[in-house]
Amino acid sequence: MGRPLPPRTPHAAAGLLDRFAAERVTGVLRGPNGCFYLLDGAVYCVEAATAPGLDVRLTAAGKVPSHGWRNAVETAGPHHSGGQFLVREGWLTQGELEICHLGALLDAAFFALPLPPETTSFTPGTAHWLGVVRRISAAALQRATARRRALLDQLRPWEAADTSPVVPVPPGRSGPSTTGRQRRLLDRADGRHTPHELARALGQSAFVTLLDIRRLAAAGLVRMPQSPTPLPRRRPGACLDGHPAPDSRRAPTWQLPVPDILDTADPDIALLVRLRTALEENL
Repeated sequence: MGRPLPPRTPHAAAGLLDRFAAERVTGVLRGPNGCFYLLDGAVYCVEAATAPGLDVRLTAAGKVPSHGWRNAVETAGPHHSGGQFLVREGWLTQGELEICHLGALLDAAFFALPLPPETTSFTPGTAHWLGVVRRISAAALQRATARRRALLDQLRPWEAADTSPVVPVPPGRSGPSTTGRQRRLLDRADGRHTPHELARALGQSAFVTLLDIRRLAAAGLVRMPQSPTPLPRRRPGACLDGHPAPDSRRAPTWQLPVPDILDTADPDIALLVRLRTALEENL
């Protein structure tokens, strides 16, 4: 069973991985959004419910069939050699396993961090059935996560698109160009599935999917969720047509106007983001 972490200073929330790396611990850290498997203080596996795992990525890509993955789980045994089983059976090369595993690890870490001490527990000695495919230091993992957060922060005005069903907007004759990955997203979007659901359906990074959806929203190719339409203000005790209300004790039904999600201090921010996106895609 996992045991709660002992009380720490306020700075511990950002440094739990650093602390366990310094102590060279082996086991699993379970936080509110995911868990980190450690070996001698290094991270070798991360799981988060909001990020497609290695199984989803490999099966969606047609690399490993569902029964092959189940066999790997069942035959991992006490040596936790599930990953090597996939290689021995010829489903993957060692290089393919390492690349896919690292991509899934970084993606899950983005959604599993930070690890608040008050809601994080540690179970010593617990290992992941997949085994150690590749290890990454706590410092490198946190730097990679920080870089990804910075990329999303550049597109903060469009963050409402992260959790809403993706509704494509047909481009005009001279609409902005899109990448192949973005076109696959638009082709799969049907107005019912959120970016996280699309990432799982396509077997791709949830972070990259969020980034692409925000970029598409900035380019006007994805519809932003509409804010609730505010009702006009009225005097307490008066109806909208100016006549007295039947019951002045009734609570007023008007509400304050809700600001548009695209309101920004810079009126040209959408154009700037489009230019930046175009440059990044061609680097």
